[in-house]
Order: sequence, then structure tokens, then C-alpha cells
Amino acid sequence: MNIREPILKPVSVESLRPTQMTVGMREVEEKRRRWREHKGKKKAEFLGRHMIPVILGPKERHYIIDHHHLARALLDEGQTDVLVSVIADLRTLDLGAFWVVLDDRAWCHAYDEHGVRRAFEDMPKTVSGLRDDPFRSLAGELRRLGGFSKETVPYSEFLWADFFRRRLKRKAVENEFQSAIEKALKLAKSAEASYLPGWCGPVTD
Repeated sequence: MNIREPILKPVSVESLRPTQMTVGMREVEEKRRRWREHKGKKKAEFLGRHMIPVILGPKERHYIIDHHHLARALLDEGQTDVLVSVIADLRTLDLGAFWVVLDDRAWCHAYDEHGVRRAFEDMPKTVSGLRDDPFRSLAGELRRLGGFSKETVPYSEFLWADFFRRRLKRKAVENEFQSAIEKALKLAKSAEASYLPGWCGPVTD
């Protein structure tokens, strides 16, 4: 079942099916800026190095299990096709069983922009339907600043996003992002956050 072979024929970005409901749009915008820095052949080289990992699902559809932010950024930048790497072939499953398997293997994250668990039927059908979760942007930026370390735990940054969602106001994150980062950094170093993947512990003198 785990074939992990790249499909070298291009796959339409618009045809990719998300396995999560949200992205941090600040992260998407940053990836868009980086994409615009690549010119000519550099764009093709970048795509070759950043194949999108997918699960082959019912009706031959490609379900993304990582790089949702990149896929959304490429779509918004007008890139029509990407290369994909197939992690597993689940085409024989019906749609209900398919989502159960994805959920069991931590290959999907069915939580909306408010951190509320939703039905699999509510999953966006395209990457253009991914909604903005400002707390996911906050978590991503905080990790880059060293607030916590990158982990292999699936959806670890969403766990951090939910931690901040319960302690900071959404409008403050949306309208005063730098101030929110400073508050989030203190929270990230507190004992309250010690259960989260990548926790770096309190700062000591």
C-alpha cells in the first residue's frame, strides 16, 4: 500500500483535495513572496524539490497530506500544475472508509478555523477553499522565531495554534500580530505549554 513513488506527470493544483480545513494565510503570503523570487528555470527546479505528498483516494483523486500552505500559495500565484509523491494508494476504499483510515493514521485534521471538530463532509474540495486560521499563522511564526522546535508529530503546529486560541483573542492576533507574537512567546515558554510537541522549556538566567 505504501508505494512512495513520485508521479512525474503534472497534476493540477486546483484538482488537489485538502485533508485539513485551514491554513495560516500569513504563511501562505510568505510562501507567495518566496515563489516570486524564483525566475525561469528556478521555478521548475523548486517544484522538483517540493513535490506534494498525496494519498490516492476514491475516483482517482489526489488528497494532500502536507504542504497545504505551499499548494495554496502556488494556486494564488497562478501556478497550474505541481508534481506529487504518492504515499499510499487507497483508491479501492469507499469515501467513508477512506476518511476513517486517514483519520486513524493522522493523515487528516478535521478542525475548522475556530478549533472545532467538523464532519469529514465539511472538508474543502479544493485548496482555494482552505480558510484562514490566524492562530496557525501565529504558531508558524513562533516556531521560526525559536518559540518551539519543529517536530515530526502530525499537525503539531495546529496543537500550538489551539493552545494560543484558548489564551489570546482572535482580533488581537489579526490586528496586532507583533504584540501577539510577544505574548505567545511568553506562553510558549511557560509550564502550561509543557505538554505540547517541541516545547523548549522555560527561559532561565
